[in-house]
Amino acid sequence: MTVSRPYQTNTITFRKEIMMTNDQTTVAPGDGEEWLTRYYFTRAAFSAIWVAAALTAGHQSLTAAAGLLIVYPAWDAAANLVDATRNGGLANNRSQAINVTVSAVTTAAVIVALTMSMNWVLGVFGLWAIFAGLLQLGAAVRRWKTHGGQWAMILSGGQSAVAGAFFIAQAQMPEAPSIANIAGYAGLGAFYFLVSAVWRSVTQMRRKRA
Repeated sequence: MTVSRPYQTNTITFRKEIMMTNDQTTVAPGDGEEWLTRYYFTRAAFSAIWVAAALTAGHQSLTAAAGLLIVYPAWDAAANLVDATRNGGLANNRSQAINVTVSAVTTAAVIVALTMSMNWVLGVFGLWAIFAGLLQLGAAVRRWKTHGGQWAMILSGGQSAVAGAFFIAQAQMPEAPSIANIAGYAGLGAFYFLVSAVWRSVTQMRRKRA
């Protein structure tokens, strides 16, 4: 049976459109690597700015301190959501998907804890640091073979869990903690993100020159 020319033309056009669509949605091999490096730089910059704000405005104003304490886990939830979405979606990044939920719940818990005392706030941050640290460690282990600089993220996740346990112990003390206690933790996070970003940048430059 002979197929009419109009049908053949439409079929060829449809196939060309599919091929063009596939070409447009294909991601360059190095794009994911470069994006993750920028992501780590962004995380480092945010944490550094947060620490500076906590030790200045947060130290002088209770309202500013409360706002900063709420923003920190909320930012972590948003950052993990963007990272997971950019790298295959939440379904393919279970540890980050859980981290998004944990950080979102922590944000709500911090709001409630602020109505009680800073000891409660530090306790909430302690639990969050443990869970978030272990989840970050899990994400870094999963990325170890495909992305560079993950050793810094593994160290960061491990130290976050240790810091969380220390926060919980501090929260039991009679003296009230301050935002400065959490600023040190955030500062370490900024350091590890920066180390990983710089490590990855140097590695990528060497590959391009090779």
